Amino acid sequence: MSKLAELAISAQGVTVSRGDTLVLDGASLTVSSGEVVGLMGPSGSGKTTLLAVLAGLLVPTSGDVSIGGDSITRVGDRRRSAIRLAKLGLVFQGDELLPDLTIEENVSLPLRFGRSAIGSTTDSREMVRPVLEQLEIDAIAERLPEEVSGGQLQRAAIARAIIHRPLGVLADEPTTSLDGEASRNAMSLLIGLARASGSAVIVVTHDDAVAAGCDRVLTLSDGQLRSPLRDHRL
Repeated sequence: MSKLAELAISAQGVTVSRGDTLVLDGASLTVSSGEVVGLMGPSGSGKTTLLAVLAGLLVPTSGDVSIGGDSITRVGDRRRSAIRLAKLGLVFQGDELLPDLTIEENVSLPLRFGRSAIGSTTDSREMVRPVLEQLEIDAIAERLPEEVSGGQLQRAAIARAIIHRPLGVLADEPTTSLDGEASRNAMSLLIGLARASGSAVIVVTHDDAVAAGCDRVLTLSDGQLRSPLRDHRL
């Protein structure tokens, strides 16, 4: 496999300015396929902003971000959205599920709109159900989000993020609404499923237990990414 093929996410010299404030100051990182990187730092250090830039939800003031070799900063909004849908899975602090769709329909959305778009609902169900079973939420597949627990919603959000086998998964403290054990279990499932599909993972966390499951941990402070704190590989 070529070096380019192994490189899933790349950010070079990313700067984000808000007025006179530098939220990000020349941040650079690379993450390879199958690698799990933890992102830590104090509140307000720019972690969520960096994830938004990596996801193509925010265009940086300067610098470049590439996903699988495709720049998402030197293209228009439509192309940027297409790359995000096809190549990334996102997990936010809230589950962000659509309230009028069932759990199964929510999870299948990336298959319908991303690079793995398929033409049949039956085919979609055949792809989604095994993932729901792995996450132990297959019994709630036909329920609406308001009819299930917070932990089940987070598992559904994880399923949606990895269902299309994206090049990268970006997770912004996705389990903060869960208690300690439930949070660790959900993160373990996310990391395990992403690794199994070869996806790169960047997870923002304040939890040392989550960081311990990562291959590398970076810290963001004063808008700058620092060297890895230590190797957390299991």
